[in-house]
Amino acid sequence: MSIGDSGEGSGIGSGIGFATARGRNWPTLRQFTVFLENRVGQLLEVVRRFDGSRVRIVALSISDSGECAFVRFLVSHPEQGREILERAGLAIIESDLIGVELPDHPQPLLQVCTALLQAEVNIIQAYPILVRPRGRPAVALMVDNTEMGLETLGKRGFAMITEGDLDEDD
Repeated sequence: MSIGDSGEGSGIGSGIGFATARGRNWPTLRQFTVFLENRVGQLLEVVRRFDGSRVRIVALSISDSGECAFVRFLVSHPEQGREILERAGLAIIESDLIGVELPDHPQPLLQVCTALLQAEVNIIQAYPILVRPRGRPAVALMVDNTEMGLETLGKRGFAMITEGDLDEDD
């Protein structure tokens, strides 16, 4: 699906009418991955870059491998977040993730994982979203087939989290 495609008629979000502007109600969340040396203060230095801006870190994951670390962020205002990271001189990898609200169920992750397994969609990364859009817990998922993941979860009645949901000040 191209950025300008609203998803209508493609099976993804049919009838939902996602906005075409990527920063608003796009059905995926943008993850920024940065590579850092594994030295004291490196993470603080990156996080401090957002101070004084309206950009908030809404999810964070760190993968440490001894001498280096991959830090993955979801931010409230992705366009501005990317600019801040680029101005810091950091190499950035941008990826699309699915944001899904966890259902009110004793085992909500079981329901999400089962739905994706039945569609043969593999979860590559998963971590919690720190803000609670609409007051519900949510997770960010990187899957091996984003379109199929969105379609499957949507058909099963799961509520998706969009970038617009992460902008509490808008």
